[in-house]
Amino acid sequence: MQSFVSLSALFDEQFNKRHFPDTPKNLYDASQYILNIGGKRVRPVGVLMGNELFNEIDPDAYHVANAVELFHNFSLIHDDIMDKAPLRRGVPTVHINYGESTALLAGDVMLVAAYEYLNKINTLHLHHILSLFNKTAKQVCEGQQLDMDFEKRDKVGLDEYLNMITLKTSVLLAASLQMGAIMGGASIGNREHLFEFGKNLGIAFQVQDDYLDCFGDPKKFGKQIGGDILSNKKTFLMIHALEAANDIQQKELSLLLNSNPPDKVERVQQLFHDCKADEWAASLKEKYYHLAMKHLEDIAVLSSRKKELEKLAMYLLQRDS
Repeated sequence: MQSFVSLSALFDEQFNKRHFPDTPKNLYDASQYILNIGGKRVRPVGVLMGNELFNEIDPDAYHVANAVELFHNFSLIHDDIMDKAPLRRGVPTVHINYGESTALLAGDVMLVAAYEYLNKINTLHLHHILSLFNKTAKQVCEGQQLDMDFEKRDKVGLDEYLNMITLKTSVLLAASLQMGAIMGGASIGNREHLFEFGKNLGIAFQVQDDYLDCFGDPKKFGKQIGGDILSNKKTFLMIHALEAANDIQQKELSLLLNSNPPDKVERVQQLFHDCKADEWAASLKEKYYHLAMKHLEDIAVLSSRKKELEKLAMYLLQRDS
């Protein structure tokens, strides 16, 4: 089985082109703009890896991978508008460059382009792929709505947050791997194990992302540290701290959530340390990493074929061992 790097190169070779007509220029330039920014492209390459785990890559898997990448970027354009985000991967977001109305249309037309790619695949797989793609697309929208709903609430339970993250972030990775498995002719049992591998890996990745937003090195993380704290996001860390804090810590956290003193980030970081939220997050990440690896182990193919997916998990979770 080929490495993530090798498959990324193969995916980029056929994907890095203009996917839209020249006119109307503002509309289609806006759609192409976000694709030119690039990114890890883990999800579309996950389609190829899921396929190759069971069989040689079906040429139609590239159509599915293209659809996944276009859908993902459609969701990013709309998320950035909803979050009023000025930057994406270090450059101005689509709505900053082209305006909100054009950005909305650019996302919409990108979603249509995704379905055009799906329409190219063999009818043998079309029904299963389309059903899973549609289910996943709806779940991503549900997750985004829950994320926005949580911003208006004072308290969010861990199970609620896990469900939101699963829908918003994890299911697209899981479904990408499973769509690849369908293309590779995998059994239903193997498809389900691969889905659960991707889902649990996605949750572990989000735990790590929440941790790095608070405690990471800004040079390595690529974002402002403490952004979630300043936005009062109900992250894994905040949820645990609110549950574990004593009365005095609860009052201080409540005060900080309802104000913006200059030292807000530092004070919340200290409270997270005092409540051992950082240690808890590390153990939670390990829990979901091991769940992911257990499902990968249970897939009925030679263990040597799974090595590249093991490496992908380590890469995403920045593990040294």
